[in-house]
Amino acid sequence: MNPLDVLKYGHRTVQRTVEAFPQEEGYTPGACGYWSVKDLVAHLGSFELVLAEVLAQILEPGAGTPTLERYLRRDVDFNDDQVARREALSMEEVLAEYESAHERAMSYAAGITAETWNEEGILPWYGQEYDLEDWIVYQYYGHKREHCGQIATFSDRFRA
Repeated sequence: MNPLDVLKYGHRTVQRTVEAFPQEEGYTPGACGYWSVKDLVAHLGSFELVLAEVLAQILEPGAGTPTLERYLRRDVDFNDDQVARREALSMEEVLAEYESAHERAMSYAAGITAETWNEEGILPWYGQEYDLEDWIVYQYYGHKREHCGQIATFSDRFRA
């Protein structure tokens, strides 16, 4: 498996799905529970920040990881917290943040060796039996596909 391709194709799925969604409905709740499409993009953007921080830390031990630290806290609902932090932002701003975080993550991902991608237990908080490739497939590609499916289904409401 090529993790850079997995990241690229997951990202393209988000881009195409959001582009196809009726922009005037981007703030309408209900795409995923009470979240709007804008909220889902903010949510995906916060995960992209976690990805960039994890990859940066692998390449540069000691790199700052404030979003990862919030993600790993068990006393805060990371998802709702991150969406709430972006409540005042526009759809364009959350998309720009997502895109920027993705570019950072891809930049770091390009510097990771094949051995590191396949090193089991590299993310002890994710599980000793998993490697970075596993995490990318399940936590990023699968996650993006799930939410893009919700956005696509939600868009059907506005096309009828």
